[in-house]
Amino acid sequence: MLSVRTFVAKLRLSNVSCLENVLGILIKESNTNFSFLSRRAVRRCVAPAVPPIMSLKSKVESDIRDAMRAKDQDKLRALRAIKSLILLEETSGNNTGELSEDEELKLLTKAAKQRREAAEIFHAQNREDLAAKEEAELAFIEEFMPRQLTEDEIKAKLEAIITQVGASSPADMGKVMGVATKELAGQADGKVVASLVRSLLAK
Repeated sequence: MLSVRTFVAKLRLSNVSCLENVLGILIKESNTNFSFLSRRAVRRCVAPAVPPIMSLKSKVESDIRDAMRAKDQDKLRALRAIKSLILLEETSGNNTGELSEDEELKLLTKAAKQRREAAEIFHAQNREDLAAKEEAELAFIEEFMPRQLTEDEIKAKLEAIITQVGASSPADMGKVMGVATKELAGQADGKVVASLVRSLLAK
């Protein structure tokens, strides 16, 4: 009788697909009892392989190459800025390798905030040309982030959080912001969230 270990070894040594492996061994070892093969195991074998999730760094590097070929300078500046932030974070004392999804999101949020604030300053100075560049870079950065919530969506989520934590006055703002910052990470600008929380608690 063919043991499980021998069966698995045969699969690993074969260069053909998983399903072909199983069928080939079953035919060759036709006198063997394969009752140890569960339906779940077979489903796993024949199921299509799930492609690995690409890290932010890999996505950015791939897009940098595309932007260089397309000679898209705005996109190239934004992507190189993100890559620089990633490399700095990876080599900082707090990290020893690839960043987690939470760390990647924090970097993107930081980069988006910088562009947003710079654009506001340039608009105030009537430097629309520079403001347009910052806003163009911001748009490219936001492509890597979760969908940005509308003000109404933010308000609805904040109202739910206020109810959840039992906030009833401006004195509870810190309590609300603590939860909102985590739940709305990457989906809303911090200034907008704080302003809405202040407004809702003042009612």
